[in-house]
Amino acid sequence: MTKTVNLPDGTALPLIGFGTWQLQPQAAYESVRAALEIGYRHVDTATLYQNESDVGRAVKDSGLDREQIFVTTKLRPADARHARRTLESSLRLLGTGYVDLWLIHWPTDQDELVPAWQEMLSAKDAGLVRNVGVSNYSPELIDLVTEATGRQPAVNQIPWSPAQHDPALLEEHRRRGVVVEGYSGLKNTDLHNPVLTEIARRHEVTPAQVVLRWHLEHDIVILPRSSRRERIATNFDLQGFDLTPEDVTAIDALA
Repeated sequence: MTKTVNLPDGTALPLIGFGTWQLQPQAAYESVRAALEIGYRHVDTATLYQNESDVGRAVKDSGLDREQIFVTTKLRPADARHARRTLESSLRLLGTGYVDLWLIHWPTDQDELVPAWQEMLSAKDAGLVRNVGVSNYSPELIDLVTEATGRQPAVNQIPWSPAQHDPALLEEHRRRGVVVEGYSGLKNTDLHNPVLTEIARRHEVTPAQVVLRWHLEHDIVILPRSSRRERIATNFDLQGFDLTPEDVTAIDALA
């Protein structure tokens, strides 16, 4: 069973998600189908990715109940002034009825930060989305929109990898009760680093699995992406080994 973290509405967010950035339509469909067959129950897409309809088709064709799959999509800042219309388009493309998490992809211009957040909250109140959050926001921007509306983002999706590990930034999110989703964790890591290769050798796994497991040790959501079924399966297979506290400390020190 995949480890989860509970969001404010009680929704369980699986810590292992499947990312779809840069997956072209057919590859997105086939990869999401494979991911769901392998055991992923969290799929991440975005308006920007232009594959929402393929992701939605894969979810429908999986044969799984909609309630079993956590679906995330994202709003482009350029669409913030017509956020509701953009979301309704996403929902038509996905065909999922609602999304479990709707993020704004990057901060908007300063004067649009609060109105955009208010629009997202309005969509949540209307039942179109279960949770709303942000991406690439600083703690200060999170505070700005929270103080203006009295309601804080459930999630902040930001780049995270061993080289970018920032315990102080992680604590800033934890103190606010905001879940951190890390993206580009493998892309931004030197998988040939001797620290990672030695830990991988000892546990008889791949360096990529070590990095992904390290994220889980810190309760950071991970979104690995691949169009190869074998890689999709390997990235999900993280429960058969445990990093030691010394392993985690050594990986932390790569920052």
